[in-house]
Amino acid sequence: MSTATSAADLLQRRRTPAQRVQQVLHAHPWVSPLVVLVVAVVVFTALNPRFASPASLSLVLQQVAVVGALAVGQTLVILTAGIDLSVGAVAVLAGVVPAQLALSGGLPGPAAVLLGLAVGTLAGLANGLLVTRLRLPPFIVTLGTLSIFTALALLWSGGSSTRADQLPAVLSWTGTRVAVGPFNLTTGVLLVLVLYLVVGYALACTAWGRHVYAVGDDAEAARLAGIRVRRVLLSVYVVAGAVYGLAAWVLIGRAGAASANAVVDANLESITAVVIGGTSLFGGRGVLVGTLLGALIVGVFRSGLSLAGVDDQYRVLAIGVLVIVAVSVDQWIRRARA
Repeated sequence: MSTATSAADLLQRRRTPAQRVQQVLHAHPWVSPLVVLVVAVVVFTALNPRFASPASLSLVLQQVAVVGALAVGQTLVILTAGIDLSVGAVAVLAGVVPAQLALSGGLPGPAAVLLGLAVGTLAGLANGLLVTRLRLPPFIVTLGTLSIFTALALLWSGGSSTRADQLPAVLSWTGTRVAVGPFNLTTGVLLVLVLYLVVGYALACTAWGRHVYAVGDDAEAARLAGIRVRRVLLSVYVVAGAVYGLAAWVLIGRAGAASANAVVDANLESITAVVIGGTSLFGGRGVLVGTLLGALIVGVFRSGLSLAGVDDQYRVLAIGVLVIVAVSVDQWIRRARA
């Protein structure tokens, strides 16, 4: 046995149980949100057995679909140590522009869907260029574009909503009911799950994904290693924008309308899902499955507390506590040493 191996074994034996847990959570950031989700489901089922019914769980999945989709793009940005406050505004803009053109200009349904994706992508490109070319902080950039994109959506739509029955059927296709065993889902939910699989694969199994993590962990070290940091950052914002455009399509199906006043809390909710899901706000650590778990945790808490008869304000309080606990756990995990 080598000296290095003996030293590693000795160090492992000297670690306390808390340090071992810390190491596990550092290596697998999705474990803690999974534990929280399982415990929450068990507790809420004990309080009200109706919570575990297929109808109740189906409703939770439908409710978190839009925020879950937006949280995919938010995860990409946060992995690079940035933050995107414009997610909801981009999704709204990517929804009302094609909806209005389909209503008043006769734009065909498939073209309207592609236009929504293009609008989201261009919005992400604008954010990315401001961050990478002008080197402005992501927080300031997206805080400004939040107002810009919101104003553009209101000006374009005149502040009015466009009902799904006024639009081509393909725009509201994501609201179509689909039976999956005992569960009653929508095509939008299934589309979001496919989105997680595709982006999760890109992050875990491609050079681009490794570069995203490297830039978020230490941008200067990544640059010295030959990674084109600004190009990676720009690609992240562009991909995130395309994801927001897809989320807009899911939103139209879920809400049954394209409205400039939709998803007003999407910015905070998407960040909440990402943080609770174990992705570090300091960048470089986190996995997409954790974001999915985080979005489900938020949905489970809201539905479970509602079925338990808890006042809505306490539900908001519970989510806030979860966020603070998640950030505290992240700070503790980051002190782990391999």
